[in-house]
Amino acid sequence: NQYVKKVSIKGITYTDEFKRVFIVENDNGKFPREIFEEHGFDINILGIERVKAAGKRWRAAYRKNGICGLQDTRKENSGRPSEKELSIEEKYTRLKAQNNLLKAENELLKKIDMMERGLRKKK
Repeated sequence: NQYVKKVSIKGITYTDEFKRVFIVENDNGKFPREIFEEHGFDINILGIERVKAAGKRWRAAYRKNGICGLQDTRKENSGRPSEKELSIEEKYTRLKAQNNLLKAENELLKKIDMMERGLRKKK
């Protein structure tokens, strides 16, 4: 299923996209079971309790933190850095994300600098 990020013995990790779709459709009146079934999940395999629990967890996270609350942050918050060798694609993706972050930081610093210059001119 395209909406599954990972499956392990302990659980299923759904994509952030599916969580967002779930919240939107649930807000429009659809039941969790309907949403899961319409997106290719077999409720008989998952179990209705797992579906209800996931929906409850995502709604609570969304109420508390908005869209950011639905993102899977476990990888970013792990204490020890990954020691596996990264593929070219993974290195590229990481460098691209780092580049975007640095660009945003640079823009913020430029705005702060402009604001400080404006305050100095007024004095």
